[in-house]
Amino acid sequence: MDFLKKPFSLGSLVLPSNIFCAPLAGCSDLPFRKMTTKYKPGLVFCEMVKMDALIRNDPHTFRLLDYEAGMHPIGGQLCGSKPHLAAKCARIIEELGFDVVDLNCGCPVDKVTKDGSGSGMLKTPEKIGEIIANMVAAVKIPVTVKIRAGWDALSINAPEIVEIAEKAGATAICIHGRTRSQGYRGPANWDFIRQAAQASKKIRIIANGDVFDAISAERIFKATGCDAILLARGTMGQPWLIEDIERHFLGLAPIVRSGIDYRNFLIEHLGYISRYQTERRALLDVRRVGCWYLKLGRGTKALREAINKASSLQEVYQHIEAFPWEDTQFAPLSSPTEVSCEEASC
Repeated sequence: MDFLKKPFSLGSLVLPSNIFCAPLAGCSDLPFRKMTTKYKPGLVFCEMVKMDALIRNDPHTFRLLDYEAGMHPIGGQLCGSKPHLAAKCARIIEELGFDVVDLNCGCPVDKVTKDGSGSGMLKTPEKIGEIIANMVAAVKIPVTVKIRAGWDALSINAPEIVEIAEKAGATAICIHGRTRSQGYRGPANWDFIRQAAQASKKIRIIANGDVFDAISAERIFKATGCDAILLARGTMGQPWLIEDIERHFLGLAPIVRSGIDYRNFLIEHLGYISRYQTERRALLDVRRVGCWYLKLGRGTKALREAINKASSLQEVYQHIEAFPWEDTQFAPLSSPTEVSCEEASC
């Protein structure tokens, strides 16, 4: 079956493909997206931003929306549970030049759900529809929404929300195959996504959850009948995942990446971080990002520890240059890893 669609349409918006990169709170910052957009995803998202903070013109919030011209097509994701803010916030995203505006109804962390935002919205499906309708009425760009399968195993309501979102005018809905109560424990249940897809009449279905390599990408398409997929944790430390998936669907041989390749990718990513952040913040980011690239390398524990203890970026680079990359083998990422983003895929 021809799962890869090039090009792919969201309403009147034509995208390069149907392989998307998720908003990853605490992770998909500008340096991260400079790495993933090299591989031409169909759509890439900034980190989610809170509606209230946008309205307050919070500088940190607007920094989360930094992007470069070469990152198009790009989406901005809103998080909030107040329908009266939805239209104004959607217009802000549109005026900043984003191609898509998304409503977050999937983030599972307590500090987000405590006011009914994120996956807390799953408890009030009608409000999801109200917010989407307000956003659709306010902007010309496509409005999408991201949800989880339900609040818990006893309240799976993704099919209901698909119908609500479609009626409200959303162009696409992304369904994560876990419940809010699961967090990121256990496997994603792709049957939940398939059931939600069956409730769709015209809204595009985007599948999300446990896509870590090209084989799992093919499996989720087959299992769910989705129109597109959203890559999340799988891109942490392997931004080339988009390329791997496209090559698989095109029948091309997989690329085998050496230890030297991993070193070069890591140095490139760290370079983007060092030019974007202050040295103090860059050191913190480097520790996190370094672990992503090194977690699958045999014998890299000592290097990870050295990076974590480094007191300067110069020291980090010295440790990286001294490491025997040519003798290091890296296994492909084929299973879920420990969540190291603030909220993982939101």
